[in-house]
Amino acid sequence: MKLYKLLESIQVIKSWNEKDMDIHEIAYHSKKVNTGDLFVCIKGYQTDGHQYILQAIANGAVAIIVEEYQEGWNIPQFQVKDSRQALAALSDFYYNHPSQKMKMIGITATNGKTSTSFMTNVILESCGLKTGLVGTVMVKFGDYMEPSVLTTPESLDLHHYFAQMRDENVTHTVMEVSSSALELNRVGNVDFDIVTLNNISREHIDLHGSFEEYFHIKSSLIRNAKAHQWAILNLDCPYSASLVDKTEAQVLTFGVENKEGHLCCTDLDLSTGRAQFTVEIRKPFTVGDIEYKPKKFKIRLAVPGYHSVYNSMVAIAIGLLNGIPIPNMRRALSTFKGVERRFQFIFDEDIKIIDDHFANTGNIDVTLETLNFMDYNKLNLVYALRGKRGVTTNRENAEAIVNWADKLGIKEVIATLSQSHVSEKDKVTKEELAIFQETMKKAGITVHLYEELPEAINYSLAHVSPGDVVLLAGCQGMDCGAQLALEQLYKNRPDLDRDLLFEPLENRVAGIV
Repeated sequence: MKLYKLLESIQVIKSWNEKDMDIHEIAYHSKKVNTGDLFVCIKGYQTDGHQYILQAIANGAVAIIVEEYQEGWNIPQFQVKDSRQALAALSDFYYNHPSQKMKMIGITATNGKTSTSFMTNVILESCGLKTGLVGTVMVKFGDYMEPSVLTTPESLDLHHYFAQMRDENVTHTVMEVSSSALELNRVGNVDFDIVTLNNISREHIDLHGSFEEYFHIKSSLIRNAKAHQWAILNLDCPYSASLVDKTEAQVLTFGVENKEGHLCCTDLDLSTGRAQFTVEIRKPFTVGDIEYKPKKFKIRLAVPGYHSVYNSMVAIAIGLLNGIPIPNMRRALSTFKGVERRFQFIFDEDIKIIDDHFANTGNIDVTLETLNFMDYNKLNLVYALRGKRGVTTNRENAEAIVNWADKLGIKEVIATLSQSHVSEKDKVTKEELAIFQETMKKAGITVHLYEELPEAINYSLAHVSPGDVVLLAGCQGMDCGAQLALEQLYKNRPDLDRDLLFEPLENRVAGIV
């Protein structure tokens, strides 16, 4: 594509050494630049692309996009106000606006984005629709699948995925939208049709500066939605509910406890850990040629957890907005086995081993609330601390555990730094460990601390008894926990059928080593 044609998609403030030329591709990472590429200098939380211009030019960059003029280069240089915004616009234009060719569904929340995305995907697939999925676990469409590096990919990569999906005749794409993606313009120029804000609780406080700023960023997906879009909002979450009149989009509301929305949940039964409930359409609404009148229908979930009820309500709302027949949704949700590391039962015989992401206070609360519904003898909690997420997050996570200690009989926690199982960006700092230990000590909870993940898991399995639950809890530091636990369990009990034992890890992306 000609450079001048490409530049029509952005607003250039000033230029130097200007001349037209053929552009091979766009790049934002200097190591991925090839001959004939346009290099866009973007700023991240820790790095600044302007510092890598020399390497980009050495690799073949023929023009650069900058936020500030860079001395010493004789190739064309174009200044923009926001290079991340420019990257999104350039990428969308370069790939010929691929998101406009599909039904785009953007899901944001503090908790449940991944499970909601997977639930939505199976509902859409129940009608034979060809779908794409972008999120924390993987990017998937057609026969293509790769593990995710970011919850929401950088804008150039994202629009490239969309272009591939379009070429594969994908009609509906479901994607998780993180707060970082919103703040850093990774979802810039994505033409969403449906957006949701499922819930919000305290997370990424140190990253964004304050909870207020975090909510401001999260809510921008709803506040910036246009009249042709639909916004799905949760009336049980006061922050989500506050956005009902803060968007130009058409709004569809739901609640589990609040019964005043378009959709509500009634007759909820969680006695087995797996929910059965009734969805009631209380307020009529119209989507295109489809008119939904008040009615009720039963839902039975195959995945456990109170939080799964909320996730499924969002997925059902999205299904209705896409015209998916109710019987299809019922069948899809009754057979949906869940997402790896989201309250996932990986062993369920004389003992139960549950693998859970346990990311933040909201996630911790719904996980431990589900355990509170269940019958078992003792909870063995193996917790991987959250590295490089700040003192605030680790203190609040510890406090969330403490708040459930009396109800669940938690008198000790097996904690791990998972040093050999996390990258540098997820290493636990001394300050994060100290605040966790201090919070547990104040609550009178004993901490068995292990630097390495296998040691922590082996300790838990050595002290488990029939009727107990082992909860493998934590984010990046616990990704490998399920495999390590099953390997240790098989070592202790070689009479178990190995193929059957490891079946829950089939097709798993995270933590397979």
